[in-house]
Amino acid sequence: MILLRKAKEIYQSRGQIENGTFEGRWHFSFGDYHDARYLHFGSLRVFNDDTLSPAAIWPLHPHREIEVVTYCAEGEFRHADQRGKGQVLKKGWVQHTTVGKGMFHSEINNLADQPMRFIQMWFMPNQQNLEPSVEQKKVEKTERINRLLPLVSNEDQESLKIFADAKVYASFLEKGKRVTYKLKENQGVYLYILEGKGLAINNRIMHNLDAAMIKDEPEIVLEARGDTELLFIVVFLKPA
Repeated sequence: MILLRKAKEIYQSRGQIENGTFEGRWHFSFGDYHDARYLHFGSLRVFNDDTLSPAAIWPLHPHREIEVVTYCAEGEFRHADQRGKGQVLKKGWVQHTTVGKGMFHSEINNLADQPMRFIQMWFMPNQQNLEPSVEQKKVEKTERINRLLPLVSNEDQESLKIFADAKVYASFLEKGKRVTYKLKENQGVYLYILEGKGLAINNRIMHNLDAAMIKDEPEIVLEARGDTELLFIVVFLKPA
């Protein structure tokens, strides 16, 4: 089963934050947005596509018992927490945060002259009371061309480790190129087109900023209709 979510159907939010503004596309219930149809997908609890204006800051705020994955889609993202400002993410780079027992953190546009766009995903942890930690990975575009590159995973050794039943892949598919993924029993996929011309997923068409929730498909075939950047999230789905 493939449930397509068109870009115009995904909740959009905007508001004032420190030093500027934000615009967001929130895929699951978050903040003042609530939709009983979209509370989570497996262990994926939050999937936000946010853009901060130049030099804008989402101020320090507390969290606990979540696994956070941040993907920089444009500009320069900087993480900060109660220990101070962390490292910078550039386009295509990824960060994993174990919030565990609890931490304060902040999202910062590191550049004063251009917007910054980042995707933040929250996953429900499979362990509780972990020590907070932050790690990140530099990713070159060439590494994800015409393949599903594992960024964060509970299994893949070449990726950042996450304490959740989840895997996050990135891909840049060139026009006409194809990748496939075989789903195991009780696995599902959340797919999001970050930018580009779109693709066919098992012969169903997706456009820029569209998303798809996929389950009960033994194999997923992605074929690019033009150069396309995407995120591909694999989660465990509890049996009905």
